[in-house]
Amino acid sequence: MKTIAVIGCGRIANLQHFPALSQIEGIRIKYACDIILSKAEKAKEDFPIIEEVIADYKVALADQEVEAVFVLTPNYTHYTVTMDALKAGKHVFCEKPITVNYALSKEMADEANKQGRMLNIGVCNRYQKSVEMLAEWNREGKFGNIYHIYCSFRSFRSIPGLGGDFTTKAQSGGGVLIDWGIHFLDLILYVLGGAKLHTVTCDAYSEMAKDMKSYKYYGMWAEDTADIENGTNDVDDYITGHIRTDKASISFNGAWAQNINKDEMFIDFLGDKGGARLAYGGKFTYYSGETLEEINPEYDIPNMYLCENKAFLESIDTGVKTKSHIDNILESAKLLDALYESAGAQKEITLP
Repeated sequence: MKTIAVIGCGRIANLQHFPALSQIEGIRIKYACDIILSKAEKAKEDFPIIEEVIADYKVALADQEVEAVFVLTPNYTHYTVTMDALKAGKHVFCEKPITVNYALSKEMADEANKQGRMLNIGVCNRYQKSVEMLAEWNREGKFGNIYHIYCSFRSFRSIPGLGGDFTTKAQSGGGVLIDWGIHFLDLILYVLGGAKLHTVTCDAYSEMAKDMKSYKYYGMWAEDTADIENGTNDVDDYITGHIRTDKASISFNGAWAQNINKDEMFIDFLGDKGGARLAYGGKFTYYSGETLEEINPEYDIPNMYLCENKAFLESIDTGVKTKSHIDNILESAKLLDALYESAGAQKEITLP
């Protein structure tokens, strides 16, 4: 029996991780923790696997029975909570992004290795069946040479929690790029198989809610965290850029909010033997350059959160670093930093 604690009982915990953890045999969730205790209490009502609720995560870190913790808190707290947990001898699963910048992310990786503890990051798409298949097909040479990848993560007026943590750079580290873009760009680097970054150029915009009180929308994700009257909006709501790697070039456009009422969430992989369009979160279509066939593979897509949680818990026993171990994710954190640096400096950035 593996004893764990879940720190942070917000949306990602209740919508994804608690349901997934409830399906895994051989674990007990001894603690559910949230600084707003009522959130932890509500989680305990909804998920009977939870044994106790606490407001101070250090209670769980002091408990010798707790072997691992899930850090599902806002971005800016990832560093402190994770570092405290590692120093307390716990294995850690931390939701994406690792934290708000690359330097702190590297410190977290170094601490995990120093303590001899597993630290996995919630890049769930690495466990999405379509992404796994695309990576395998690339290794098998079905695309030939993938020379370019284009991705779009654009939506119509969907800024989350306007004025709250999501749109306050000091809390989140950024906007649509760090929130949505990390998922797209990380899975692209995974499919490419460890691409080395060369140069990036990026432009970032915050145009759609400069006057938060006049911002119009149909619905707002995380609206309970919004503070339109008194809050802050200093992050990107639109992002565009170009990345050069040793394996392929990558271009992207992302928008939390655009004045085009279309959700455009897809990734195109362009190879000299074949190509594919992946519908984000769904399946892909393969286009053969040799037979000119359009192929729609038939397969099931298991719950990727369940898969990533199982992989983390199993890695504690095996000692094998999985594809979502922090050591395998640092390049994505480095990429985010470089893109934001390019946007701020209005110039191309060369990575060492």
